[in-house]
Amino acid sequence: MLPIFPLAGVLLLPRARLPLNIFEPRYLAMVEDALGSGRMIGMIQPLDPAGREREPAVYSCGCAGRITSFSETDDGRFLITLTGVARFEIGREVEGARGYRQVVPDWRPFRADLEPEACGDIDRSRLLGALKSYFRVQGLSVDWKSIESTLDERLVNSLAMICPFTPGEKQALLEAPTLAERGKLLIGLVEMAILDSHDGDGPPPKH
Repeated sequence: MLPIFPLAGVLLLPRARLPLNIFEPRYLAMVEDALGSGRMIGMIQPLDPAGREREPAVYSCGCAGRITSFSETDDGRFLITLTGVARFEIGREVEGARGYRQVVPDWRPFRADLEPEACGDIDRSRLLGALKSYFRVQGLSVDWKSIESTLDERLVNSLAMICPFTPGEKQALLEAPTLAERGKLLIGLVEMAILDSHDGDGPPPKH
């Protein structure tokens, strides 16, 4: 059984870290229960990112993470960090507990997630070139030495998680079968965002 936390626009990937601020009572209960039984939580996105249902329809694919950091605030919130373990498909949803939802996960399609992927399949020069333009457009300053020295898997997965892509784009990055394919998709999304930003820089249309 795996508790799930539906959250639009939030992505977790294997071996990447996701900080979360937990305050809703049912998810406080979920974290308490997870801490006592394996520390695993499944992050998954609602199909409708703008929906407000209490139990929204969700994508069939998510990523499970282990709670690797935990603290409690004076006002009763939990500050946790999930470290991604492996993606999963929902086998079936089962009756929830204490207000949160649970599924039976199918890990079989993503067994390879348990081992770090080899470096070298990412077009780093193209990715880094695109990132320089992308971060400039976004008005972000970054530590380029740190980025250039980061291994492929950590670089691609971290960027997929932190860049402001749409929920649908985040889901596509999650479901990319391999790191190489995720890297290609990431480059495409970054280059598309740069093109879109340039489209808005031209002169106003003539009437």
